[in-house]
Amino acid sequence: MSAEPVSDVKDLEHHECWAALRTVSVGRLAVLVAGRPDIFPVNYTVDRGTLVFRTSEGTKLSGASEDAPVALEADGVDPNTGLAWSVVVKGTAAVVTGTEQVLETTQLFLFPWQAGKKDIFVRITPDSITGRRFKVTEPVTWWTQLSGAVRTAQE
Repeated sequence: MSAEPVSDVKDLEHHECWAALRTVSVGRLAVLVAGRPDIFPVNYTVDRGTLVFRTSEGTKLSGASEDAPVALEADGVDPNTGLAWSVVVKGTAAVVTGTEQVLETTQLFLFPWQAGKKDIFVRITPDSITGRRFKVTEPVTWWTQLSGAVRTAQE
């Protein structure tokens, strides 16, 4: 039996996490809604040690306002090097209020992908930020005999 190759995983430093978050604009926001976890894709931007996204009235906003505990995960991969990263920000979310704060936030050039009125800005203030970088494993490494198995139409 040969030993399996061990993947090198590097924990990212605080500043490396922020640098990685600045390279993408989409993440997954995790909130609690009626006591249950829910996840939403959001466009975000980094703003002075916080994350900001736009939304409208609805489930996402109700789970991400009034200093609610939230988490946001974003990741990326460099196709040239095969290095991937994943960063998780945990903290509290609150609606941006006050004329001056709203005006400052509108200057962030934050444009949601989905059409519709998204005139509410939400700021995530982190309590913790963690990240990892690793080499993407070649598919042949994790392929199993079942990978090529014939599946039914419902699968």
